[in-house]
Amino acid sequence: MKITRTTTLAGVSIAAMLALAACGNNEEAAPADATATDTSAMAPAEAASGTVVEVAQGNADFSTLVTAVTAADLGGTLGGAGPFTVFAPTNAAFEKVPAATRDTLLSPAGKADLTKILTYHVVPGRVDAATLTQQITDGGGSAALTTVEGGVLTARVVDGAVTLTDENGGVSRVVQADVAASNGIIHAIDTVAMPN
Repeated sequence: MKITRTTTLAGVSIAAMLALAACGNNEEAAPADATATDTSAMAPAEAASGTVVEVAQGNADFSTLVTAVTAADLGGTLGGAGPFTVFAPTNAAFEKVPAATRDTLLSPAGKADLTKILTYHVVPGRVDAATLTQQITDGGGSAALTTVEGGVLTARVVDGAVTLTDENGGVSRVVQADVAASNGIIHAIDTVAMPN
């Protein structure tokens, strides 16, 4: 039972990441005032059409994410109901990971670690930009987001942009927000978050 649930959660995670990947663009949003609940730094994008796999495969900026999903053998589990929130790394985010590490993760030997990393980018529930910004404000400047993987991402507003700090101190920035999916919402990030 636990394996089925874990597989389903991983599939849901990847489905959301693919949906975001497919709807992303290469433009960065304009920064918003860090003290306001304005979400202009995370401008909403249009919802995806077609399956998450079809849409992701049609967007060259997320080809590394699609490759990672394939390497993790999660393509068959992408029909989860959600809702959930996915922070999806762009190709540029994956390029920041050292090549040797990327190669290892994308190999059969790296499958378990890759799955852990991908599910670390998924938060249960639907957290849109306005809700996330409000959680940060209500939290006195930060919000702890527990991921499907079980770890925590800490969200803050820094220099007008929403950032996520992973458990190792790595920081990623939301570069596109509120990509709607049938089973949640997705935000593109500029750095791959790494769990402990």
